[in-house]
Amino acid sequence: MAAMAVLLCSIILLSLGHVCESTFTFATSYTDHMVLQKGPRGALIWGKSSKLGDTVHVALNGEEVAHTNVTHDSYGGFMWMAKVVMNTDKYGPYNLTAWSSLGSLTLQDVMFGDVWVCSGQSNMQFPLKWLINATQEYADASNYVNVRVFRERLQKSNVSLEDYRPYLPWSKPSQSSLNLFSAVCWLFGKRLSSQFGYPIGLMETNVGGTKIEAWSSQDALNACTSTKSKAPSSSLWNGMVTPILRYTIYGAIWYQGESNAHNPDLYACQFPAMITDWRHKFSAASLHTTSASFPFGFVQLAAHRNVSAATGFPFLRWSQTAGYGKVPNAKMPNTFMAVAMDLPDFESPRGSIHPRYKHDVASRLALAALGVAYHQPGLDYEGPYPSAYHVTGHSLNIEYDHGRSPITLTANATRTGVGAEFEVCCLARQCAATHRYWKSVPIVSHGVSSVTLDTTKCGNVSVSAVRYAWRESPCEFKQCAVYGRDNDLPAPPFYHSLH
Repeated sequence: MAAMAVLLCSIILLSLGHVCESTFTFATSYTDHMVLQKGPRGALIWGKSSKLGDTVHVALNGEEVAHTNVTHDSYGGFMWMAKVVMNTDKYGPYNLTAWSSLGSLTLQDVMFGDVWVCSGQSNMQFPLKWLINATQEYADASNYVNVRVFRERLQKSNVSLEDYRPYLPWSKPSQSSLNLFSAVCWLFGKRLSSQFGYPIGLMETNVGGTKIEAWSSQDALNACTSTKSKAPSSSLWNGMVTPILRYTIYGAIWYQGESNAHNPDLYACQFPAMITDWRHKFSAASLHTTSASFPFGFVQLAAHRNVSAATGFPFLRWSQTAGYGKVPNAKMPNTFMAVAMDLPDFESPRGSIHPRYKHDVASRLALAALGVAYHQPGLDYEGPYPSAYHVTGHSLNIEYDHGRSPITLTANATRTGVGAEFEVCCLARQCAATHRYWKSVPIVSHGVSSVTLDTTKCGNVSVSAVRYAWRESPCEFKQCAVYGRDNDLPAPPFYHSLH
């Protein structure tokens, strides 16, 4: 069949005055300085060839580690795929060589470690050069030469793409490579590198101002019934996710949601559906070298404008957890979250929608990753979350984490008025988060891991629900009401029906 294909090429192209060229390449996501996923599953290596059935050999520093044959791909061409397993602590650098009857290819300075995809909209795209301490970050990059960065270019497509050339091929960290690289992604990778000491690969794929629909396959969109009748909107999934599906990864982090704040109820379905779909498709495309349950982290929406309105942001934050208030949960297993609502930056030169405090965001995200993605025992990586509610007369006692997690209250905790962070719904029937019967109430006392609210504002009407930090910008910088005493992490927003 290969000979027939070459003969057909010759007949067609030679008649036109062209010459048939043999092709043997790596996929464009494989370059010098790259990080391949370590571990027993192996890392997938793939590329293109013009010779069907040809044998391809793969070697590390001259020692053959895999071989495979050229086969048909699903895009109408010929391709080769091989698994390379690195189970030792010899992380590199290596020369990676692939050869066949058509020639030889070599990539230099290849490392093995953990590979993370960083995706979302503008707050993930927010470049390192916009950080307050960008100059120090550039200088510090020389201490993290084994954290390697890769950035995709903006590419929308109506059909799924198999491969295309990136904006930034795999690179060592420097001012030139980090200048436009995601600040959250880089700082997250630095933290992991400091913790583990082995290489970290960071693959940035994000676009500002984008909705979750653009990053979701049609399968993911169809999982949420109200999107079935809509026109396909998977342009970034097709153009920027499918080209890297075969690359073996350890996990992904996500910072997106601002553009979906107008429809939080739908997002509560779309976000878990997208995560599930990404996991399935990354695993299948990489011949299951990527886990089908890989860890997925996200940043809960930060504060925005200097207002106390209960606009779409608090509802979207709730939907980011699929209505559970925290992760992991039944709908979002193996996920982790960084709370950012207490990190407003109303004077940001990029607008308050783009706070500059990415160090705190990345630090919280990395801490949660250590607990969920890396299973480090005994790690206190979450802010306090309610576990029990007790109504007695005009008092509502809220217990955190079954009494096991000490809390601390800020000076704002006992304030009253429009901006108070605890609110109760004074309504005899079940109260939705959108009802108008919410009243701010003060904390009158607190224990080691509980707070007691004064609900006399409800008068003779029963308290049907309680919520916390249900505002677009609920507090000043790191001054929300409740934090963990031992980890200084903010309690996330919550809504709870008492009926």
